[in-house]
Amino acid sequence: MQFGAVTIWGMVVGAIWGAVWMVVIGVLLMLVSGLVVQPPVSFALGLGLVLALASFWVKTRWTGRTALLILCAAAFVGLMAITLGQPFGVGLGAKPIYQIAAALVFSAALGASVHLGLDGYTGATVSRYRFELLVLRLLKGLGFVIFTIVVALPFYVMVMTSLKSQQTLLANPLDFSIDLTQGGASLFRSYIELFTQYHFGTFLMNTAIVSVFTVVITLAFAIPGAYAVARLRFKGQAFLSRSILLIYMVPAIVLVIPLYAVFSQAGLRNSLTGLLVVYPATTIPVALYMLQGYFRGLPSELEEAGLMDGLSRIGVILKITLPLSLPALASVALYVFMIAWNEFLFAFMFLDDLDMFTLSRGVVSLNSSEVPRQHLMAGAVIATVPVLVLFLWFERFLVSGLTAGSVKG
Repeated sequence: MQFGAVTIWGMVVGAIWGAVWMVVIGVLLMLVSGLVVQPPVSFALGLGLVLALASFWVKTRWTGRTALLILCAAAFVGLMAITLGQPFGVGLGAKPIYQIAAALVFSAALGASVHLGLDGYTGATVSRYRFELLVLRLLKGLGFVIFTIVVALPFYVMVMTSLKSQQTLLANPLDFSIDLTQGGASLFRSYIELFTQYHFGTFLMNTAIVSVFTVVITLAFAIPGAYAVARLRFKGQAFLSRSILLIYMVPAIVLVIPLYAVFSQAGLRNSLTGLLVVYPATTIPVALYMLQGYFRGLPSELEEAGLMDGLSRIGVILKITLPLSLPALASVALYVFMIAWNEFLFAFMFLDDLDMFTLSRGVVSLNSSEVPRQHLMAGAVIATVPVLVLFLWFERFLVSGLTAGSVKG
């Protein structure tokens, strides 16, 4: 690669980041402030191009944080200069605090992207491998930004909509800013009304009961079953080990109608007991599959030593195998809990009694013309946040359990 190729690609990197961050920050500014802006994408593209070119010169004189701060400051000054004090196509007289904050965020994001994307490159001749790394940095950064926006933007819109009043939504449905000067009772009115008028306390309790008992039942069957497949020798063991997940080849929608007929005759419709029959049947196979792989990875010598010391097979499982399998058990429990918490199809088909609704069934009941949209969004937030918090809290167990379970078996 010649000098010119690296320099030109660096300018391309800066131009792309300038355009991307201008669009992203402009959209966020509209969502947060309710201000209608016209992001100057062409100006931002040119600013990123010049900033990337300047970064080659900056890095010959400064390094590390100093170079980063210089690039961020240059991006801010350049943005204000080329837009004549209107960084987002609107005069600073309209919500100046929001616009200045957005301009600072844009400058920091652009400066950091150029600094990190071109880190280690000064425009000198590089090998093809180093040039490909430069391209991969850009693609990885763009993928991260796009993925974050795709995940975070719907959740932001959902939360902001749940905090708005009916009058505000009717006045401007696309305004997702929040007036923090209103009192807490007014801000969280949708949530209060869900629990006082729409039985969401009952829905939450039903969902928690079903999810917890599904985890308990699943582990009660999956632990001995997975241990038997992983450790014991019996006829058909290999077939059983490989066919555990065959149940997932049958779509759930195919099972709903016959189960509906059976449950209606058995008196299990409109009851949590019916769900506690169906949910473990769908979670036990995947729990068996995950746990058997983990059990195979444990040293069998430890269990043999326990047997020689007089422990029974049950004692070995309780005192040796399970304590060593806590990461896998935690990951399986979390996975099963999330499945039961978010399950909708069976709950929708089997539950008609309002007092038996789970959260997913309750949220659907809000989707009508008689219920304000902010209540529907508030219900979705209530259904999402608890399992999201649990997932983030136990994520390390989930990753370690899934990884360990895939080593052997």
